[in-house]
Amino acid sequence: MAILDSKGRLFGKINLLDLGAALVILLVIVGIFIFPGTSGSVAQIGAKTVPIEVDLVVRGLNVRNPQQLVKEGFTKGGKTNVIIRNQPYGQIGIKSVEQLERTLTIGQPDGSVKELPDPRKINFSTDFLLTLEGQATVTKDGPVLGNSKVKIGMPFELEGFNYNFNASVIDIRLQDK
Repeated sequence: MAILDSKGRLFGKINLLDLGAALVILLVIVGIFIFPGTSGSVAQIGAKTVPIEVDLVVRGLNVRNPQQLVKEGFTKGGKTNVIIRNQPYGQIGIKSVEQLERTLTIGQPDGSVKELPDPRKINFSTDFLLTLEGQATVTKDGPVLGNSKVKIGMPFELEGFNYNFNASVIDIRLQDK
């Protein structure tokens, strides 16, 4: 009896293609269960978790009553939902909220420039300085919230019951334990 017959069967009983497919499936199962690899994201390997403070600036937020927004949705000691690079992070604490004064640069007759308060009474554009606090994983590439690196200049999307707007990171402070 020949090892391979005219139809490609081994010893006239097992097709070589079926045998190859069965071996590939067996190797995949062994690879998944016996050698599963590392768990968790790459950002968490060899990293520690520390408290973080992130300063954000909001420029030109169109809101009718900024004091009501601060009172109802953006209170010190409250929480807000954060989305970083279209990835929901979850809730993070609000350490402080400061409404920035709107100013204009006005040229003076002597050629100098002064920054003066904006005299317009009906102005629905507001600027805020926010400080958020939470826990970040520190890696060799910098702090990570969720699975997103936090860097100066990157946008955060803040969402709550009555607001959804973008802010830009201007400062990051890590608290060493």
